[in-house]
Amino acid sequence: QVQLVESGGGLVQAGGSLRLSCAASGRIFNFNTYFMGWFRQAPGKERDFVAAISWHGSTTDYRDSVKGRFTISRDNAKNMVYLQMNSLKPEDTAVYYCNAVNSDSTSTPRFDSWGQGTQVTVSS
Repeated sequence: QVQLVESGGGLVQAGGSLRLSCAASGRIFNFNTYFMGWFRQAPGKERDFVAAISWHGSTTDYRDSVKGRFTISRDNAKNMVYLQMNSLKPEDTAVYYCNAVNSDSTSTPRFDSWGQGTQVTVSS
């Protein structure tokens, strides 16, 4: 079983920055063999893909609306994945989640279970 714990959210003004963190653990979870990703869910909307990163960080993928503003990274020694969010906009307001993703379809989450997420609120 995999445990995913997100943190780092908060309230920020438009144009501001936040850095989200995700700690992954599990008895049989070999972190550096998984692509990892971030997703977000705004109120009343479905959960959407935000960003993904390959096993060793050499490849990244982003949804169009965050390209140039968000940066995903990972630390395999710590089983951590991060999302640096700059130039935040009110439309980035959502609960953010991490999950492993499929290497051949990086917008598809691997695990059915999700962490509690971390709330990001961007005021205008």
